[in-house]
Parts: sequence; C-alpha cells; structure tokens
Amino acid sequence: MSSILFIVNDAPYGNERAYNALRLAGSLAAKDDVHVRVFLMADAVGCAKDHQKVPDGYYNTQLMLAKVIRKGEVALCGTCMDARGLAESEVIEGAKRSTLSQLADWTLEADKVLVF
Repeated sequence: MSSILFIVNDAPYGNERAYNALRLAGSLAAKDDVHVRVFLMADAVGCAKDHQKVPDGYYNTQLMLAKVIRKGEVALCGTCMDARGLAESEVIEGAKRSTLSQLADWTLEADKVLVF
C-alpha cells in the first residue's frame, strides 16, 4: 500500500491551491491500495470548518475533506486552530486536532509528501 501525505497551508477560498490539493487527495483516496493523510496548517485549517455555506455551483472544502476521511485521515494543526479561533467543536466529524509532532511522524511514514 502506498502512503501519501498532503500538507495544505492556504485558505480554503480565495485561491485554488487548497481546492486543487483536496481534489487530488480525494481522487487518490478513492483508489485501492492508497492511504491518504491530509494535514491542514495555517489558514488551511478553515477547510475543515463545519457547516460551510458556499454559493450554488461553488466547491465546498468540507465536502471534499469528507471524501478523504472515509478512507484516510485528516488532521489540523492545533496551534493554527488556536491562532484563528477555531474550536474543535467547529470542525467536521472525523477531522482531528493535532500537533507538529504528529506531522513529523506522518512525514517519516509517508512514501510521498505533497505540499500545497
């Protein structure tokens, strides 16, 4: 089994970097024999905010992350959450508050690391 780690730094909306990272993560998570992990840092922690309301026809990072969570793992930098006032109770189900230490472990365990 191949293990792929995505480290996402950019805000969920405003540019398409997080969108493209989550598109690729979701596509890879749908494949057999691939384990996908997504670590959200900096403004990217907003990707996991629950109850997002976006305009009709616009992508929704909450729904995109839910596809990854079904077969993979999603973690958020706790320090980044605190800096942005994002509480654990505001995060989608299955995404977990995490630490830089866990990111270090995931990095060492991954076959590939992609940074967006």
